[in-house]
Amino acid sequence: MTSRSSKKRFHSSPDYLLPRHAVLVHCHEVSLKGRNRAHFETLLLKNVARRLQPAFTFSPRIRRFFGRLLVSMPDSESAVQAAEMIADVPGVVRVSVALRLSQDLDLIYPAALELMQSAEPYTTFKVSARRANTEFPIDSMELNRMVGGWLHDNLVDKTVKLRSPDVTLHLEMLGGSAFLYTQTLQGVGGLPVGSAGKVVSLLSAGIDSPVASWRMLKRGAQVIGLHFSGRPETPDTSEHLVQMIADRLEPYGGLHKLAIVPFGSYQRKIAELVPASFRVIIYRRMMFYVAEALAKQEGAKALVTGESLGQVASQTLDNINAVNAVVNLPVLRPLIGSDKLEIIAQAERIGTFEISSQTHEDCCTLFTPRNPETHASLSKVERIWATLPVEEWLAEIMTEMEYIALRPAEERSYPQSVDTAQEVLLPIEVSVS
Repeated sequence: MTSRSSKKRFHSSPDYLLPRHAVLVHCHEVSLKGRNRAHFETLLLKNVARRLQPAFTFSPRIRRFFGRLLVSMPDSESAVQAAEMIADVPGVVRVSVALRLSQDLDLIYPAALELMQSAEPYTTFKVSARRANTEFPIDSMELNRMVGGWLHDNLVDKTVKLRSPDVTLHLEMLGGSAFLYTQTLQGVGGLPVGSAGKVVSLLSAGIDSPVASWRMLKRGAQVIGLHFSGRPETPDTSEHLVQMIADRLEPYGGLHKLAIVPFGSYQRKIAELVPASFRVIIYRRMMFYVAEALAKQEGAKALVTGESLGQVASQTLDNINAVNAVVNLPVLRPLIGSDKLEIIAQAERIGTFEISSQTHEDCCTLFTPRNPETHASLSKVERIWATLPVEEWLAEIMTEMEYIALRPAEERSYPQSVDTAQEVLLPIEVSVS
């Protein structure tokens, strides 16, 4: 996926006599789910609807449609806007802005011509036709020949090129309608948010953990963000940045919840009771211990961190093992094999890098020793852990935990949606609701 600043924008198409303007949403992995496919498609439909709802004063109509989603829009401009928004939704592999017409060549020919004229500048083109069923009497190869030949006769200074043309006109015969489009935007792919259960993600204001959380959204998880603030030992700047990160993740499915722990006083207690070289490991064990308690409370099945192997002292295999041992839930590390440049590039693409780059103090740098342990012995770590009042601290932390208000799902209104393919067989002249 390209960055928001450099992403190719759709151009607007001219209006025609009877077309509906439509957005065809293609989903790759969802189509592989066999008997569960309807469930995944319905989740994706709801997530697309949730994404579009705040942007329009009318209700875009969304329905499952022959292995895709079909979004009907009243005009070309709103279709372009909707397509660019939908491309951010996990589970969407590509999005096409299309004209929907009756399966009538007398309508298809002039619509195809104006669509190709609006695609200037280009010199070569081809037609890629697809007939989804045999109800339409002309097969795909013959459609390519007929529509391509007609366009060749009516486009000035344009030539047909079957390999790597400048523009490809797609013609799909689906459900009694013809769809024409030249514009397709790459989506983020993955699975619909909500299809893979809940996770608790340890979310800092740094660069790594927002990317890890985004990758979990992309794999269909509902993400509960858990931020450990250095408050009261540090200002609450990191908390505001984490809220900005949560807002930035909203187009991709958003956080299910966001919890904040004022952790600074517990870090001070640990610093007073633990040898300096082991402080960071004990800090992280306590964070994991709290995260698991929150996960059990929320029904989450795993923890998520932004750790990358060997990136800092706490992320060696020995130290990871010493921290992991304090919890029973699986700990997922989506970035474990990524280097910093790869992580930064992805943070830039999803729009969190500039937020994370702002100066802030947080618990990550609080009371950090000059020479932390890099290859901790698990037995020694557990001996230190056994001397600490961790159960007492856990009870206090769970009481002090603060939830940041995010818009609850039950208050979200969705555009009108149709969950069956039956209605799409209505005549094209029926007006868009």
